[in-house]
Amino acid sequence: MGKPTGFMDYKRQDKIAEEPKSRIRHFQEFHTPLSKEEQEIQGARCMACGVPFCQSGQILNGMASGCPLHNLVPEWNDLIYNGNWEEAYYRLAKTNNFPEFTSRVCPALCENACTCGLHEDPVSTRANEYGIIENAYEKGYAHARPPRVRTGKKVAVIGSGPSGLAAADQLNRRGHLVTVYEREDKAGGLLRYGIPNMKLEKQVIDRKISIMEEEGVVFQTGCNVGKDVKGASLLKEYDRIVLACGASNPRDIKAPGRDAAGICFAVDFLKSTTRALWANEMKLKEGQYISAKGKRVMVIGGGDTGNDCVGTAIRHGARSVLQLEMMPKAPDERAADNPWPEWPKVCKTDYGQQEAIALFGHDPRVYTTTVKEFVKDKKGNLCKAVLVKLEPKKDEKTGRMMMAEIAGSEYTVDVDLALIAAGFLGSEAYVSRAFGVELNERTNVKTAAGEYQTNVENVFTAGDMHRGQSLVVWAIREGREAARQVDLSLMGYTNLSVQ
Repeated sequence: MGKPTGFMDYKRQDKIAEEPKSRIRHFQEFHTPLSKEEQEIQGARCMACGVPFCQSGQILNGMASGCPLHNLVPEWNDLIYNGNWEEAYYRLAKTNNFPEFTSRVCPALCENACTCGLHEDPVSTRANEYGIIENAYEKGYAHARPPRVRTGKKVAVIGSGPSGLAAADQLNRRGHLVTVYEREDKAGGLLRYGIPNMKLEKQVIDRKISIMEEEGVVFQTGCNVGKDVKGASLLKEYDRIVLACGASNPRDIKAPGRDAAGICFAVDFLKSTTRALWANEMKLKEGQYISAKGKRVMVIGGGDTGNDCVGTAIRHGARSVLQLEMMPKAPDERAADNPWPEWPKVCKTDYGQQEAIALFGHDPRVYTTTVKEFVKDKKGNLCKAVLVKLEPKKDEKTGRMMMAEIAGSEYTVDVDLALIAAGFLGSEAYVSRAFGVELNERTNVKTAAGEYQTNVENVFTAGDMHRGQSLVVWAIREGREAARQVDLSLMGYTNLSVQ
């Protein structure tokens, strides 16, 4: 612990966000990093706790507390305070394959479990992580390190999202010959096409993919396994298969008028924008994407995806934005039954909502509300939506609490574009069928608890396809754990670390 009084001597500083009305004019990341000197001071605030909850990754009351990757947070905070940025990178890379991703898109479970956060502001751990990895690229520490010895074993990873990339990275380090199959034109999965540029610029992904290629990982893009390539042929060609295709089956809204033109899934909306930006040097061209320009936009669903739709629609030039949340508004501060270090169940106003407030003068979110009917005009285009208020009620059959309609609470709003951000329902069936793997009741690929081996010999799974829709940091952990089990099955022993 470099400075025992650091948490008392210094106040929290974080990366500075560009003002909302300014940043909505572009699609670039909009935070200005701290200087190296400022970042070192923030490292001094870490208390090097006897029990570092920040890196625990334990489940408390059904939610993760601390980093699922068990990042060695106190160690690298101390190292940057003492100016040893190179060693800080090596300690960070020991547990996290992709700090360039998590330092941008992770909700910082570590900070919410920080002991400093019990009475003061938590340590700005995510900003410190960002500083470490970007300095490592600048100084050349994050260069490619191909394995010195190859095992001759061949592994195919299906899907190049964070879990697939993590599994591929680990297995390649071990010396196996790894090929990653991706159905899209570029690798990255939802990192590329599900997360907007404002949160993760795509050259950051390409930078890491390039290093992985230099280290020996082969990427086969534009190849849709289960359609372009049969599962049986891959099982013959490779010693092991890792299915990491994500939970890419979007949940729909079953309401009258759903067939109206002007209703689409959030992932399609976000993907079309990313593709258009990439094709036109970060400038949008009309007709090449699903446009919200001049439209009254309704986002159905909260969470990160809903917020991303709000921020993207505003950048398109939406006339107005409404966001529907089925659940009641969370409290602004921790409730008595939600103590530290549990994940705080409090209301979070994210960047998209902040921008809507700055532009339109009010929070776009409407709580305990859903769509009862979509209304079409004479041409079949969406023009209105009938909304209904909800209240929590106990289901008489199951005993579970559910959100039920309040009779007579319907009202109508004008809508030109509806974006469905209601989550995902597990993996797409054609991939599972291609390999004959069993699914559980949630349509995720079935395995024994804590295991990644499917019912099919030599076929493993990881990430959202295995656990359901989750965070990037959980996907990386699953990829690492699956890689360890694959390696053990191939070699009879393993020296791959998962933490």
